[in-house]
Amino acid sequence: MDEREDSLHPQDDILTDDRGRGAEGASQEAETELDEDDRLKPEFVSDVLALAEAGEHEAARERIGRLHPADIADLFELVSDEDRPLLASVLGDMLSPDVLAEMNEHVRERLIDLLAPEQVAEIASELDTDDAVAIIEDMEEDEQQAVLQAMEPEDRAAIEDALSFPEESAGRLMQRDLVAVPEHVRVGDVIDRLREDTELTSDFWEIFVVDPMHRPVGTCQLSWILRTPRDIAISDVMKREQTLIPVDMDQEEVALRFQKYALISAAVVDKAGRLVGMITVDDIVHIIQEEAGEDILRLSGAGDGDINEPIRETYAARVRWLIANLGTALVASTIVGLFGGAIEHMVALAALMPIVAGVGGNAGTQTLAVTVRALAMNQLTDSNSWRAVWREMKIALLNGGTIALIAGTATAVWFSNPGLGGVIAAAMIVNIFVAGVAGVAIPLLLDRLDQDPAVASSIFVTMTTDSMGFLAFLGLAVASGITAL
Repeated sequence: MDEREDSLHPQDDILTDDRGRGAEGASQEAETELDEDDRLKPEFVSDVLALAEAGEHEAARERIGRLHPADIADLFELVSDEDRPLLASVLGDMLSPDVLAEMNEHVRERLIDLLAPEQVAEIASELDTDDAVAIIEDMEEDEQQAVLQAMEPEDRAAIEDALSFPEESAGRLMQRDLVAVPEHVRVGDVIDRLREDTELTSDFWEIFVVDPMHRPVGTCQLSWILRTPRDIAISDVMKREQTLIPVDMDQEEVALRFQKYALISAAVVDKAGRLVGMITVDDIVHIIQEEAGEDILRLSGAGDGDINEPIRETYAARVRWLIANLGTALVASTIVGLFGGAIEHMVALAALMPIVAGVGGNAGTQTLAVTVRALAMNQLTDSNSWRAVWREMKIALLNGGTIALIAGTATAVWFSNPGLGGVIAAAMIVNIFVAGVAGVAIPLLLDRLDQDPAVASSIFVTMTTDSMGFLAFLGLAVASGITAL
């Protein structure tokens, strides 16, 4: 059997882990620690902590050692702040870079604080550049410099280069380790290099073909290379159409490109068009999840919305929006105050006001959520924004008519007052229509002003629906003559 054929038949020993068990057997053992939703079982977490507290560290390590790095990261997130240092000391060298890369950022920051700069530098050096940056970028300036000084010059230069790009940009997200070849080489030359160059990264799906200026001119999947005769030029195999990611592009835009063009990996280029890195789909999965969650949480003003976030940071993020909401609520309160006499004359108005405002607020939130998502997904642009506004106006009128019929009929029957039923029906139509227009117009306006529509839209929409709901209902009640000031 020649060398090439032998390379296609890996030896049995590479299918065993470092304790001599088969990888499949280790996976089956780990499954016993997880429930049907792939979450660590509560009894497993309790058992590990009990072993650690009892000083039976080897037994605890043996149980944890069966887990995937992502599950070990979950274990740290499931235990309390007080138990994490003990768990870290028990794990020792099992607290690997892969575990830290999978860990919640707030939990990871606290663990990093327990490690010496040399330990952090060693961990970062073993990670891909993007994962190393994620660990280092949130550290205090002095701690960050201490870690960078402890790293090898080549690794330090890569990290410092990544940190020079804006946060949440492609430059922070990309990996520097990739495979690039000139366009004049043959397929056989590429295969030989992949086999012989021990410095090449081991995790990639395609290679990038570059011109003499190191600008990407095409890509070639590994499957194409393996199925092509050795004497064929790589330029005859490669795909010239490719999606290039500017180094300063926001990570949300990067995720949208991956989703739109079904990418597995993509080249990142600098302002001169030179290849400087690549982004892979496994990183994009995290970004899509983060960005989707971010937009929802921003709509509610809940900050990061992470249960591991420090209480002080959560408080600071939430309270400022509650204070802003208090200010906008005063507008609605002032409108109610203008009709105090009418409310005193007919107490039923006080009972029905929250219904008008509440239904309008929910209608506005529905439209707002759809609009913010459409903006985030690039579905709503200058070319179709007016069409979206008209669409929401039609939907608002249909919804308003339906709710008005139900609310008006119920009110007329309950209070034996057809006039009051007509007033609340008209107010419902007005407020739901206003809610639909505000729900789409406010985020569009903020987007045109280069402001994040997910951050402040909800407060303005709520203020609009509350104020207009009270004004329409109480104003129509007075104008109709069913009550008098």
